[in-house]
Amino acid sequence: MLINRRQIQIEWGDCDAAGTVFFPRYLEYGDACTNALFKLAGLFKPVMIKTYNIIGIPLVDLRARFVVPSDFGDEVVYETSIIEWGRSSFLVQHKVFRPDGVLGLEILERRVWVVRVSEDPVKFRSEPIPEEVKKRFTDPVPTTDL
Repeated sequence: MLINRRQIQIEWGDCDAAGTVFFPRYLEYGDACTNALFKLAGLFKPVMIKTYNIIGIPLVDLRARFVVPSDFGDEVVYETSIIEWGRSSFLVQHKVFRPDGVLGLEILERRVWVVRVSEDPVKFRSEPIPEEVKKRFTDPVPTTDL
């Protein structure tokens, strides 16, 4: 299983008045980490959009379990992986570790592989995720970049 690790510095603007991370910021970080995971797999999003005619991989379900807060000045580590593949959707897991190594937060995102409907460019639908895409997350080293 491919895992992307990304260190994030908690800045003043990420925090509420108490100096604790304002929860929507965690979700923004998670979205960036999902994109970084795809890039690590050799699936650079702008090229992937053209290659597979997708409009993206939108979020359709979100769960978060807050364990311990992070504060201004902390450097947290996001560990991002895909833990489940469906026909046209997949489950992304983000584990967020505090500087002391303690799990502070776990986020689960259900995302869907969505393509354009050719007869109407404003409409879209889900489609099966290509096997070659799934394979890039199980191979230890992606072969080529898309």
